Amino acid sequence: MQRVNFNIAAILLTILLSFSACQERVVYQRAEGQVYGTVYHITYRSPEDLHPGIRVAMQRVDTSLSMFNPSSVISRINRNESCRTDSLFRQVFRLAQQVNRESGGVYDITVAPLVNAWGFGIQKGAFPDSARIDSLRRLVGMEKITLRGDSLVKQMPGVQLDASSIAKGLGVDLVAAYLESRGVTDYMVEIGGEIRLRGQSAQQRPWRIGIERPVDDSLAQSRDLQMVLALDSGALATSGNYRNFYIRDGKKYSHTIHPRTGYPVQSDVLSASVYSVVSCMKADAYATAFMGIGFEAAKTLIDADPEMEGCLIYEDAGTLKVWISEGLKAKVLQQEE
Repeated sequence: MQRVNFNIAAILLTILLSFSACQERVVYQRAEGQVYGTVYHITYRSPEDLHPGIRVAMQRVDTSLSMFNPSSVISRINRNESCRTDSLFRQVFRLAQQVNRESGGVYDITVAPLVNAWGFGIQKGAFPDSARIDSLRRLVGMEKITLRGDSLVKQMPGVQLDASSIAKGLGVDLVAAYLESRGVTDYMVEIGGEIRLRGQSAQQRPWRIGIERPVDDSLAQSRDLQMVLALDSGALATSGNYRNFYIRDGKKYSHTIHPRTGYPVQSDVLSASVYSVVSCMKADAYATAFMGIGFEAAKTLIDADPEMEGCLIYEDAGTLKVWISEGLKAKVLQQEE
């Protein structure tokens, strides 16, 4: 009988040691680097280093949608060297059409000629005058491009596309999908401020994600937070005109260009953060659109979509105000927490 007890104890000890060793191998990994002209920070719970696969997932977007990659699908289309698209391009195109319709044409990926003219794109030119802007506006409009099968058809050769307002979100989604395909259930993927996450952080609690206060700071030296969210799923993207802008003759020119006027956006919305349960690509596109359509229209679209929540920081009679959708309010972390 004593021998049996000894054997049982030995077996239990072996199980406990094996479990302890297994626990030690399950650690949170970090992957960092540069991509799409910005930086990425990825944290995930896994005993494996998955960084090589993460890079492959991100590279798919670069190959398809980067204007800074001369051999990408979108670059060749912009130069009229090809009309052939790939699956990622078509995925982006269809969402861009949807957001274009819902924003009344304010969100438009054919805005590339204007973005370049204002110095925020791949091409840099002289500061544009009104005649130059009026000329370029003729090349802008989603109605000027059509997807026919695998081919993109342009009405005019000068039409060019800029997918930067949606591509980072797609990259985040692809990395998240790759991690989940490797069995990862706890991760946070962040590329240039666009985020998708699941599960818990290394502190064994929901991921804590900050929304910055929109204070003009082109050098990114100020990181004051408006609020902190506690999230265990979904995606968050933020768009604002307080980082990417320049001052000329005492006037601010921001990187978000209105496709109808041809000029940088003048809106009461200072920062738009969109939470989506569907994808970061969707959150990315709508956050950009909300910067152009203004507070009331953005609020209406958020309230009408059960798969989307939002935080809009806007100016009203010279006062900074914050609006949070009902679904997102429950995710705001109180200070004492």
